[in-house]
Amino acid sequence: MIEVNDNFRLLPVSYLFSEVGRRVADFKAAHPDREVIRMDIGDVTRPLFPCVIKALHEAADELACPESFHGYGPEQGYSFLRDAIARYDYAENGIHIEANDIFVSDGAKSDLGNLGDILSRKCKVAVMNPAYPVYVDDNVIDGRAGELIENHWSNLVYLECDPENNFLPSLPDEKVDVIYLCFPNNPTGVAIKKEQLKLWVDYALANGSLIIYDSAYESFVRDTDTVKSIYEIPGAEKVAIEVRSYSKTAGFTGLRCGYTVVPHTLKGLYANGAEVELNTLWNRRQTTKFNGASYVAQKGAAALYTEEGRASIRENSDYYLKNAAIILKTFKEIGFKAFGGENSPYVWVSAGDGSDSWSLFNRFLQDFGFSTTPGSGFGSKGEGYVRLTGFNSRENTVKAMERLKEAYKG
Repeated sequence: MIEVNDNFRLLPVSYLFSEVGRRVADFKAAHPDREVIRMDIGDVTRPLFPCVIKALHEAADELACPESFHGYGPEQGYSFLRDAIARYDYAENGIHIEANDIFVSDGAKSDLGNLGDILSRKCKVAVMNPAYPVYVDDNVIDGRAGELIENHWSNLVYLECDPENNFLPSLPDEKVDVIYLCFPNNPTGVAIKKEQLKLWVDYALANGSLIIYDSAYESFVRDTDTVKSIYEIPGAEKVAIEVRSYSKTAGFTGLRCGYTVVPHTLKGLYANGAEVELNTLWNRRQTTKFNGASYVAQKGAAALYTEEGRASIRENSDYYLKNAAIILKTFKEIGFKAFGGENSPYVWVSAGDGSDSWSLFNRFLQDFGFSTTPGSGFGSKGEGYVRLTGFNSRENTVKAMERLKEAYKG
């Protein structure tokens, strides 16, 4: 038998969200008469916008005719979408990003997991704690994480986030090569202001570091001094890759489309000291391993930049933000510690009584019939918390919270 990548042996047996899904399924099988409201995985419930559906049908019709058929497209994405992204997501917000800095993909998760392909295995990596599991797991698979010792990977630098620092980590004490940041944050729901993010850009500029900035939830930002794109910070184009998604923005979790920005001004070094643009490396990686997002999905994404599409994004994110506000308010009213839920669809909750994450998960599922995501799955600093999402329907969100309030009243 062949020898395999031994790093997979180091990973937890089950991916966090798969384990949550399994436990919810087991509970439903054992209690077929109980309704379970899903408030764990960040999947959306509202349908695709009418303008997107219209574009998808038009694209499918094009593929049905020899004259308008599209086969393989550009690995970087069609120009009609890249141009729209550069204009509406960046230029209209005072940010200069070229269309050829943009790479369309089948979603943010894929790119976040694949960016390690262009980085040296020797890179020292810093991750927020708690953090979206992909950041850590990808570096374990690539061999950068070291050994798991007391719930910490020996070669990773952890940027601790807790109520004492408002879930905004301090700069590392040592020099690191790669920093994963996510704002508005998954899982804590905390957003970041410009003066706070500037500290990280300045650190990266001073230390020759790369920031991989997960901006999947930027459409939920409402405060004007809160960051939507890292490129709002001067100099970020020299140190940052930004990853975005249409999944939560416009309900593309099933359609799959997103993009990553790798500015030409972002440079790296080969082992021999030769300088190279990271854009060149990512382009080479994509042309080798990726044949591009589907034409149909990209046509749907392009519809989001019409007047109707942009208005729909605002209305859609307002809806989920209202759900998050209901969740946040309810947990605070019953005496739990609750964070996030503003400029973010996520609410981060602790009972404050020493309960561990899986105990809270079981309590909410068994006693109240709604599921959450255990915070311990996001890192050691997530222990004692669960994450809830505002992505269910308004009716189900209210129903779940009413069950909770009824039990805790008086």
